[in-house]
Amino acid sequence: MGFWKRRQQKVNGLWYPQSVTMGTIDTDKIIERLAQISTVSKSDVQAVLGDLATVMADYMSLGYTVKLDGLGTFYFTAVTNKQGVATKEEVNANQITGVRVRFLPEGERKNGNRVLTRALSNVDITWREVDDKGNPVDDTDGTGSDGSFG
Repeated sequence: MGFWKRRQQKVNGLWYPQSVTMGTIDTDKIIERLAQISTVSKSDVQAVLGDLATVMADYMSLGYTVKLDGLGTFYFTAVTNKQGVATKEEVNANQITGVRVRFLPEGERKNGNRVLTRALSNVDITWREVDDKGNPVDDTDGTGSDGSFG
């Protein structure tokens, strides 16, 4: 289930729905859920997840993108000092001041459509409105699944 609230744009004064989160799920909750739906123990899941970021960073630092099926692709991009130079020959690594990790969710094409849909899963979402305090509003406007895990 997705949650949204009504927001007014300061620039044009128009109102739009804006998605909101209901909190953060930490690593322990992810580990617990993965252990529930698989044949591996919580400690096994924790061990693998603990090393995942290191292994991904190792490959990305070697110039590779990392594609995790069902999730998406991770890759590094350079952060520059925003100081352009006049010629191609003047460009050098000293202009790079940092690195960012980028993520591109896995996509799919539906019914031979040319448009690529990007989502972490192909689950339908029911959208439910919340007020400014995060409390669900009775009137719902969404369509899709009930958002349960089974």
